[in-house]
Amino acid sequence: MNETNPVEQYLRMDRMPHIWCSGCGLGTTVNCFVRALEGCQIPLDQICVVSGIGCTGRVAGYLKLDSFHTTHGRPIPFATGLKLANPKLKVVVYSGDGDLIAIGGNHFIHAARRNIDITVVCVNNFTYGMTGGQVTPTTPIDATATTTPYGNFEEPFSLPYLAESAGAVYVARWTTYHIRHITKSIKEALQKKGFSFVEIISPCPTLYGRRNRLGDGLEMMKFYKENSTIKNGADTREVGLGFKGQIVCGKFIDRERPSFLEMYNLKMSERLGSSYKTYEGIQ
Repeated sequence: MNETNPVEQYLRMDRMPHIWCSGCGLGTTVNCFVRALEGCQIPLDQICVVSGIGCTGRVAGYLKLDSFHTTHGRPIPFATGLKLANPKLKVVVYSGDGDLIAIGGNHFIHAARRNIDITVVCVNNFTYGMTGGQVTPTTPIDATATTTPYGNFEEPFSLPYLAESAGAVYVARWTTYHIRHITKSIKEALQKKGFSFVEIISPCPTLYGRRNRLGDGLEMMKFYKENSTIKNGADTREVGLGFKGQIVCGKFIDRERPSFLEMYNLKMSERLGSSYKTYEGIQ
């Protein structure tokens, strides 16, 4: 008896098999994402996914949703434009640590500061996986990369701390071992008004894992299992990641503050009074 995998209805099966390496965690994150969509019951014609360049950027092309594969580092401003043009859309940015936090870092902090109503899923594998394994802003100290063959010496960003400091209203981190937690967090992030952020630590056995002698994908998943600690509500100043160190996971931030468009409408109505009509995007 042939049974269809329930996630297939959300995927462009004609584009399979995917390009990701054996042991890569990206397929797992996509599975979690579509199961979160299923749990939210959001009409699929009201969701769009935006990605940038890199291994994670390919996610947008595999999802059977309105999707946009943008230029390197620019998915967040593109997503901001979509949200402002049609505020009724649920806009998701799905990309990697290099794309979002390196060339796209300025966009990340300002979208969080403005509390743009989008959900950002960052798959963090500590490397530029598609372009040769270069160092990124999240590569831990002492980890090697093609551009730091003797070990990285630059202090990396702690993404939950960065997101909270910049103004995100929802911040969580998990590894690809924590599939049920990822699904729950993405579901919560999708239902949150404002800038929500989910970081997923994912193995890159082909480049990062091999160069740092961390083993194959299975060995890296075992490491996540044995070295992860769940601390919901943890102070994001204390959840930084070290090389081969403990990984603090959990939902760290879940707070309320007006989104960008809510503040825009409030301030414009205060200034213009009854003559102001609520912003509804491009009609």
